[in-house]
Amino acid sequence: MVRSDFDDIRPYYESEINEAMHRIADNQWFSLLASYVFPDKELDEVKQMLKGISTVGEFQRKVMHAFTQQVIRSSVSEFTYSGLEHVEKDKQYLFVSNHRDIVLDASLLQNILHKNGYDTTEITFGSNLMVNQLVVDIGKCNKMFKVVRGGSMKDFYRNSIHLSEYIRYALTEKRQSVWIAQRNGRTKDGNDLTDQGIIKMFGMSGAHDKVQSLAQLNILPMAISYEWEPCDVLKMMELYESRGVKYIKKPGEDLNSIMTGIVQPKGHVHIELCQPLTVDDLMAFDDCTSNEFHKNVAALIEDRIHRGYKLMPNNYIAYDLLYGRERYKNFYTDGQKAEFIEHAKQLCQYSEWELDVLQDIFLKMYANPVINSLK
Repeated sequence: MVRSDFDDIRPYYESEINEAMHRIADNQWFSLLASYVFPDKELDEVKQMLKGISTVGEFQRKVMHAFTQQVIRSSVSEFTYSGLEHVEKDKQYLFVSNHRDIVLDASLLQNILHKNGYDTTEITFGSNLMVNQLVVDIGKCNKMFKVVRGGSMKDFYRNSIHLSEYIRYALTEKRQSVWIAQRNGRTKDGNDLTDQGIIKMFGMSGAHDKVQSLAQLNILPMAISYEWEPCDVLKMMELYESRGVKYIKKPGEDLNSIMTGIVQPKGHVHIELCQPLTVDDLMAFDDCTSNEFHKNVAALIEDRIHRGYKLMPNNYIAYDLLYGRERYKNFYTDGQKAEFIEHAKQLCQYSEWELDVLQDIFLKMYANPVINSLK
């Protein structure tokens, strides 16, 4: 059943795909994207291929899968995953993930699902990222739906209900799984925390029974781990500048983060699909107040993400450097430590800032997953 009340946020329908393909192919920036995704093809050949696409599935197979494979080939030394046994093919899930990269976290999950014969998920897409028609068209053709950011408290409440209703509709009526971050925006400091407000939002559209309302969504925590944190220096700069004040993004900053995340070397990347939340898991908090219920469910998701995070040599190196110890020296080589220290020398270009503060922020970004694992 098609519902017009979600037209302001939904992905494109199949009937809208071909027209969007023509807009994408004729966009002034398309040649740059085509040269990255299809480096061995002529631009006219790519344009003709694109203009012949008329379904979401075809776009994902021919373009988005090619894009993700190119990212893996050019910037990922090893891509691994585990936990697929938790995902049943005839079931829809709400994948609640830690969020480290604007584009790649969800894209790499789609790659896993596509490769193993599963249907891909719909994906949340912040309204702040819809910077131009090209981005909107690519996103909405790729099963992305809009999460409205900003506005008054009244707007926030209304948008939260609307988003909650759409997510439940996508899962239960459209029979589409959904990917969403565990918090609003990327984790900048390496400390993957679940916003209990997200859990409250999930339940807004459900029945009065708080347990059944969340159980219907089949929440599956997902942990993505990067050997080299995407946009690590950019994240460090934002954390430095936002100390004690509200950070105001600069024009083009989101687009710069998208492009940097795509091309920056990421080393080993791992996705862990964790044990889904069961009715029994949720029933453990049934006697709690609504606020405590949301808080406990958020903590449960957070715990599974922390346990599922794959600690890399860089995480152990950063921890030892941060605390001036050699606690984890058996988890990395001298060469890996030297490579990490060489990478961190980028901080020296910001000599007008407090280098000791920059170093502390940078090391914590990599060390926090270890700190969380010790909990």
